[in-house]
Amino acid sequence: MGNRQEVKNKEMGIEDQNISPAAYSPSPYVVIVSGLSGAGKTVALRALEDIGFFCIDNLPVTLIESFLSTIKTKQGMEKIGISIDIREKEFLSDVYNILSSIKDRYKIEILFLEAEKNVMLRRYKETRRPHPVLSMRGEMDIETAIEEEITLLSVIRDAADRIIDTSTYTPHQLRHLITSLYGSLTEKQAVNISLISFGYKFGVPQNVDILFDVRFLPNPYFIPELKALKGTDPVVYDFVIKKKETKEFLSHITGLIDFLLPHYIREGRTYLVVGIGCTGGMHRSPAIVEEISKHLDKKHGIKSYVIHRDMV
Repeated sequence: MGNRQEVKNKEMGIEDQNISPAAYSPSPYVVIVSGLSGAGKTVALRALEDIGFFCIDNLPVTLIESFLSTIKTKQGMEKIGISIDIREKEFLSDVYNILSSIKDRYKIEILFLEAEKNVMLRRYKETRRPHPVLSMRGEMDIETAIEEEITLLSVIRDAADRIIDTSTYTPHQLRHLITSLYGSLTEKQAVNISLISFGYKFGVPQNVDILFDVRFLPNPYFIPELKALKGTDPVVYDFVIKKKETKEFLSHITGLIDFLLPHYIREGRTYLVVGIGCTGGMHRSPAIVEEISKHLDKKHGIKSYVIHRDMV
């Protein structure tokens, strides 16, 4: 597939190989969606459709080239979303060569969705849907089916330009993420920024690009009238943001972000994930994230994507 620079974008669980759709010449731009069953391929394809992509579901990989050849000159086909399913072994030996061939002649990005095994197990137990590998391979338990699929799809994962771990996403959050990533094809924004607040007691988000620890700030948790509130509630927000040490801290980190942004953009980065952590993710980190979001909008005109992971 050529040389690919791995850029990991965290909590989005994203591995982004320096994709810059806006740098391509006009139409068509093709996003090929694949990944593990239950990781969100249907949600991703529908999100692409909602932002103007012409989408086709479960197109056999052997038919992609003829399909693209047919539609490449048609009006209204400037953005194409294709979901592929390649679990059949006879496709696996050819898929890498097929994708390499069409990437040489079309503007294509391969998006691969995955999730942690325990998350996949939980999702299947909740939905009670049969795993596709079970119908292909006969008798095996759901965990073995998931492991088998991971092995089968490793070839397309290796070929992917962008990998998203959806373990921590609701369908709504994943839809929002896909929109923020690919909506920039029509709504030009130099870089897409995600801001994630979280609690260290629940673990650090996966693959964050920039991480800040705000546990040194005064904690509203110990103020009885604030304990049950959230960092986005005005009284808690004001308590955190108006502290002298918070103002000094924000001055430093917004200055750092202001410095880094043009350098990231110049290097072709299209996505950046910033994590802000406090103890429980309820008070301090959400307030800080909201303030940084305001700063990005006011100073850079960037609409950031905000996730308060542990604020419940």
